Amino acid sequence: MLIPEAPVATVQGLADQLKYFELTDRLYRAVSLTEAYEVGLDGILGLLGCKRASILRFDIAGKMRFVGWRGLSETYRMAFDGHSPWKQGELDPQPIFIPDIAQSLEDDQVKADVLKEGIKALVFVPLTLNGACAGKFMAYFDEPYEFTEREKQICLIISRQLSFCIERQTADFSASRLQALINSSTDAIVAKDLNSVIQHWNPGAQRLFGYSPVEAIGRSVTMLIPEDRLQEEDHILGRIKRGELVEHYETIRRHKNGSLVPVSLTVSPIIDADGHIIGASKIARDITEQQRAREHQDLLLREMNHRVKNLFAVTSSIVNLNARTATTPQELAASLTAKLGALGRSHSLTMANATINADTNLFDILAAVLEPFRQSDARVRISGTNFPLTGQAITPLSLLFHELATNTAKYGSLSNEQGQVEVTSEVGEENRTITWRETGGPLVELNRGIGFGSRLIEASMTQLNATLRREWLPAGLVFQLQLPK
Repeated sequence: MLIPEAPVATVQGLADQLKYFELTDRLYRAVSLTEAYEVGLDGILGLLGCKRASILRFDIAGKMRFVGWRGLSETYRMAFDGHSPWKQGELDPQPIFIPDIAQSLEDDQVKADVLKEGIKALVFVPLTLNGACAGKFMAYFDEPYEFTEREKQICLIISRQLSFCIERQTADFSASRLQALINSSTDAIVAKDLNSVIQHWNPGAQRLFGYSPVEAIGRSVTMLIPEDRLQEEDHILGRIKRGELVEHYETIRRHKNGSLVPVSLTVSPIIDADGHIIGASKIARDITEQQRAREHQDLLLREMNHRVKNLFAVTSSIVNLNARTATTPQELAASLTAKLGALGRSHSLTMANATINADTNLFDILAAVLEPFRQSDARVRISGTNFPLTGQAITPLSLLFHELATNTAKYGSLSNEQGQVEVTSEVGEENRTITWRETGGPLVELNRGIGFGSRLIEASMTQLNATLRREWLPAGLVFQLQLPK
């Protein structure tokens, strides 16, 4: 039995369908844009029956660039690099069919460059992403060519399939890149729904808060919030539901081990494809070091303020005391110059140990610090057992003695003409003891409270790993310091 031949149109239609299926399948399985371009070029050549084709995309600067081609010379590609009948992002661009370049309205230079390549007919077909022009593909023919309605439909089908593949590849690449950025971020990045349930937890969040993704995802984000700050979550969620961004909000969060971590939070709404707010994305940055730096800066500023006030007070005391004993202006000026110079050297000594040898001893430190406050050797006495000091001990001890000397010049035994200061030292089996004793000064004001100067002394003791005893006796202050050997 003879089987009648199918009509030519039917056979052609079946062949086209098979090529469509092959193109669609290969584009679906393409794992990169480069592979998608190669598959697209195969489809253009196979479905349109031409020997030359190209695919071009807008680059980041908005210039149309060749990304794939078949049968085109470098000279031709260079001549038409950047050429496009549409602007990047143009909506609803339409294909342009040129059946005979020699009879077209293109300028003479364009015609000459096209004809030099041996091209007589060509078609421009836009590639769109979300309806906006993102590139084009082109098919070239060696002879003038009238495009049929079937071929025009084929061009639109290829464009849709290739555009869809490019859009998917671009989205996959963007998602992969975004995921890589999230995973490599040193900040904690957490996504939660509108019930505060954690949906995403990056490695930065695990490093900052201690919980693994398995431990965190599905639990309420309130597990990170100290009880006295739980109201913050309601406030933040309220703003997120209104579509607001919460930016650089400094607060405290709790680590898995129970410790508190100072963080800076930025919280933004997560919006779905329909424009509905479905959750929030939080970025948390550990600001422990920044807080320490701010606290250190504040301490330095307060110490500078304290030192400046002390300097003026001590200078006033030196002027008053020298004015009582000086017999001539010249004598007063010379005495003040010497005392203020010694005061400056003493002040420098408390700032760094660079002004004194690292192998200095206790008596050298005491002599340098107390020099500005001496009126006579009888008023300031240093006795006992001298001992060497290491470089690490020089600055805190200098600061300690400078603070004691400044206070006694302002309030204690060196603030009048009769008072005395005696510093004695003793070296025992386990400790070295230094005693600062004031006598003959004004009546001691008991329970004066702890000022910033006292806190400086406490800080010095911490650096020295020392213990101290401080008493305000009727005769004056007694300050005893014990240093470990």
